[in-house]
Amino acid sequence: MTRPLYDWLPDRHLGAAAALAHADEIIGQISDLLLDYQTVPDGVIGLGNVVVGDVVRTVVESLAPIPRKVPLLVADALVVMRNALEHTLFAEVEFLDGRLAEDSAKRVELPATTCPEDFKKWVLARGRKAPPSLTVGSDLVARIERLQPYRLPGESARHPLARLVLHTNHAKHREPAITSVRIAAMYEDQSRPESIHALEERPEVPVLLGDVIGEVPVGKVVPITMFPTIGINRPGTDLWPVLMTELDEIYKWVRTQALPRLVTDGDPPQPSLPCRYEVSLGHDDERAAIAQGSDVPATYRHGQRLTAASARLDLAEIVTEFDSEVPDEQVIEWLDLLSDDEVNARAERLGARPQLPPPTRARYIRRILGELRDEAVTFAQRDRDD
Repeated sequence: MTRPLYDWLPDRHLGAAAALAHADEIIGQISDLLLDYQTVPDGVIGLGNVVVGDVVRTVVESLAPIPRKVPLLVADALVVMRNALEHTLFAEVEFLDGRLAEDSAKRVELPATTCPEDFKKWVLARGRKAPPSLTVGSDLVARIERLQPYRLPGESARHPLARLVLHTNHAKHREPAITSVRIAAMYEDQSRPESIHALEERPEVPVLLGDVIGEVPVGKVVPITMFPTIGINRPGTDLWPVLMTELDEIYKWVRTQALPRLVTDGDPPQPSLPCRYEVSLGHDDERAAIAQGSDVPATYRHGQRLTAASARLDLAEIVTEFDSEVPDEQVIEWLDLLSDDEVNARAERLGARPQLPPPTRARYIRRILGELRDEAVTFAQRDRDD
């Protein structure tokens, strides 16, 4: 007999899968906006030079304004994630206790406590009108307790549930998410690293007009390459993690840990809920539609697209430097017609420089560059033949 699709997920919780798909779609919209923003022709950060004594300081002269819709969509995505958990809890309470009176229904919520004592206070605060499934010693209370931030010893503030509640409370009562431009990494062009992963991360602070990001002696020119990103402030703190990383970590926890554990009271079962499935259409068989969904989150797709956008520029420059007889526009056209995955694969091939003696390593790099040059030339020839 064929095993039912997602038999660990009762029908009463199918709406949670739809909510997660909706959250991923919103994150996809954020990705589209950020990709356009981070690849503007003039760059996100405008720099200028100021002479101070015997040094020249590179300062931030301009910042491209972040589209207003970005923080609005971020708040929407986080609220949908929290709703997925709150709605799952409420549906589970009504399944266990039957339809709730309004006084009891108001006592159903998912707490985020930082110590066992506070969790006990939360349980007792439900009072006499609490649904039976939310009283001391119940199975559902035990499930909720296992999701609490204090389960991450010494780092409860970093727990995904703590962050989710912090962001959504701020968005609900004060303002949408607070976002700002950050410099994720930077290097001098004369010291190009072997890969982006070798770059030292910069402090998690917003970039402000007038910030000094480097200085050199008067008369010396040192071109630099920057990697601007968008940070999100964790309300009430001075922390500005990368926006898409923050969304990714919280979303992954909700989808693969919190929601399954809340439903099953055990280790997350398989198969995991998809990141996305078609929720803009009605389905006669919702489980079959869920099973056809995608396991690739919007945050991953964003990273791949952003990496490819940067790699296209780098590869075009490197290949034409390697062989100046190949026209720039020919290489650019070839790279533009490759998919993001294809571009990233070629960049990784070039960046995967093995630990070899310098002469052997140089030959390896020349060989890869020759192969890329040949691909561009072959593409151009085929295009002319067509």
